Amino acid sequence: MSDAFLDTWHRIVAEKDLAGLHDLLEEGVQIGAPPYWNRLEGRRIVHHLLGIIIETIEDFTYYREWQQGRELALEFQGHVGDLDVQGIDLITLGDDGRVRNIDVLMRPVNTVIRLQEIVGPQMLAFLSGEAASD
Repeated sequence: MSDAFLDTWHRIVAEKDLAGLHDLLEEGVQIGAPPYWNRLEGRRIVHHLLGIIIETIEDFTYYREWQQGRELALEFQGHVGDLDVQGIDLITLGDDGRVRNIDVLMRPVNTVIRLQEIVGPQMLAFLSGEAASD
């Protein structure tokens, strides 16, 4: 199951296929993303956050991966502007082969701060819109 998932995941990231990404996430998916401790939950919010990140990190490349059953660790690198980034996506798949949980670990801290400066306002605007539509 995870090999088919990985083929699809790599294609989605390489092609920036946000519709495909949405379909790959469970309804109750959770994400832990730097620099926040609190987790975000739900397909709409996680999809939106990952979409922003896919669009923001340039030259995004996975170069190592580990699997143990439905647990995956994918090491990546890329750039945020003129800053390098390195990180690991820790992904847990549900019984249906879709993403149940993802934790993103990233370094160096100056790149994480730059990414937060770019992503934070976009997520705030999204969340404000979500709250207004409730």
